[in-house]
Amino acid sequence: MPRRRAAGRARPSERSGGSGPRPRAAEPDRLLLASATLRVPDATWLGPFSRRHPGAEIAILGYSEIGPRTVVADLWIGGRPAGVWAREIAASPDVRAAESLAEVGDGSLYRVRFRTPPIVFLYRRLEVPLPAPIHLRAGRVRWEIVARDREFGQILRFARRVDPGVRVKWTRTPVLRDHLPLLSPGQRSLLAAAIAAGYFAVPRRIRLTELARQTNRSKAAVSEALARIERKLLESAVRRPILGSNLASLRPAASAEPLPPRAVPGRPAPPVRSSARGPGAGRRPSSAGRPRGRTPPPR
Repeated sequence: MPRRRAAGRARPSERSGGSGPRPRAAEPDRLLLASATLRVPDATWLGPFSRRHPGAEIAILGYSEIGPRTVVADLWIGGRPAGVWAREIAASPDVRAAESLAEVGDGSLYRVRFRTPPIVFLYRRLEVPLPAPIHLRAGRVRWEIVARDREFGQILRFARRVDPGVRVKWTRTPVLRDHLPLLSPGQRSLLAAAIAAGYFAVPRRIRLTELARQTNRSKAAVSEALARIERKLLESAVRRPILGSNLASLRPAASAEPLPPRAVPGRPAPPVRSSARGPGAGRRPSSAGRPRGRTPPPR
């Protein structure tokens, strides 16, 4: 009789290095980019305040933790002169102090010390920075989420507990360029040298060869570096890449009808040929029936 296999013994395909199928490798932890919009709870002063003033735009420019449960934040609030809302903000239950700093644009800059919101504790535990600015209006907050897959899931679960109707908009174009430097230090140094030397002046005061000699680089390296700088600045200006599929939208569309020929002074304009195909299309008009000589002017 054949011997039975021991119960605890693994098959060759289950061992390390066996010939059987190996377990599927886990996907790498991706970086997810999105923006979330949810209702601010009443426990935080920003919720009731922005609902009392639905037309006021609020932007949290930055914050810092100054105690175990206290943060200080600089906020821009639009719609009123400087210092109008300082007393109302200071009267909120979770606010320690509020002061008006200056009038900026169509609003005012305030510095507020208040109780740490729960979202700050979550980001601190996940060791993920909270991107600024954070926008609020009419009791709803919108902020950008830049986190790995595992942290993003916890942030989204927290947002759904606060507001089951949270709206998440996935971002395909990375928002990181709004939070990171646009140019590297070397690119900024080359750009500053080119501007100081008059390379971008009209008319140009220095040639590319002389600029390369001043910066101790080759002409090809300087030309390529300036092209990269210009591309970054242009893409940042239009807020979308201008290469690839979007390049076709910048080209003039092909016209179905050919452009009419240009008239030469002193000569009669040549006839415009139609591209439509029909009876008699493509034939030259017969000379019979045409008057010879010059046509008399109309009376």
